[in-house]
Amino acid sequence: MLMPKRVKYRKQFRGTMAGKASRGNTLAHGEYGIVALEPAWIKSNQIEAARIAMTRFTKRGGKVWIKIFPDKPVTAKPAETRMGSGKGTVEYWVAVVKPGRVMFEIAGIPEETAKEALRLAAHKLPVKCKIVSRADLEGGENIES
Repeated sequence: MLMPKRVKYRKQFRGTMAGKASRGNTLAHGEYGIVALEPAWIKSNQIEAARIAMTRFTKRGGKVWIKIFPDKPVTAKPAETRMGSGKGTVEYWVAVVKPGRVMFEIAGIPEETAKEALRLAAHKLPVKCKIVSRADLEGGENIES
């Protein structure tokens, strides 16, 4: 599972996910990609499940880029614990994803294979997604719509 090697602060506030993604909203490496259409926290195990689904379907052909990294710790208190006594322990790590963010990219395989692999990966993620290609983006289509 993905997680940071070390962090400056062990626990973080929850924060907000207002607005659209201003960074990471273009295809930087691959020919095809998955774009988030709604804001969410994506857990490290969901990212890993999507990656495995893509690499299995492509029979480890082509190249896959993961454009998101889970660097936000999420804490939870044990069940049936009274209020107070501080913040809970870190349970898992999430990547904060805003609408328009390109989460995965793939290249080096035929279009049908790439789109099916991305479709299988999108089913593993907790957000509505759109599959985009470099040709779509060069045509001037807005990635967030």
